[in-house]
Amino acid sequence: MAKELTRDEAFALLKEYNKEPFHIQHGETVECVMRYFAQELGYGDDVEFWGMVGLLHDLDFELYPEQHCIKCQEIMKDLDLDEKLIHAVASHGYGICSDVEPVHEMEKVLFATDELTGLIGAAALMRPSKSVQDMELKSLKKKFKDKSFAAGCDRDIIRRGAEQLGWELDDLLNRTLQAMKSNPNY
Repeated sequence: MAKELTRDEAFALLKEYNKEPFHIQHGETVECVMRYFAQELGYGDDVEFWGMVGLLHDLDFELYPEQHCIKCQEIMKDLDLDEKLIHAVASHGYGICSDVEPVHEMEKVLFATDELTGLIGAAALMRPSKSVQDMELKSLKKKFKDKSFAAGCDRDIIRRGAEQLGWELDDLLNRTLQAMKSNPNY
């Protein structure tokens, strides 16, 4: 039987493989966004699982960037973690560094929002408030269109994520912005 992780155990695992504050914060940001979407999309009973997937999605990125979404599967299998968790985490790299396809709506949300949270976070840092709380969709769309801004955030992945979900790009941008606003720390 697969081992269930508590949130504290998952966070400790994240910190075991990630030392950079940015990577830890990114995991927590995506966790927050995933929890928000679990509630919004009617998966309230699975909010802990959605959050754990968000928290651990880049488990292997800092130590194994060339094996991202591959090494995490090994690590999680060695820990006898739930196959559903392993699949979900690996699926966010589909077509980029993984051949694990996002199937469940939760996996598609992770794929769509991972890069986008980075873009929104970078846009927030440019604001006088350094926060998303006063950011409007119009401002985010302007940053999205500026290819030189946060150039490391792949807009094509964000667009593909919106398509996988069957959402308009503006809808994905707005909903993810609202998800980040749901946490007063952002």
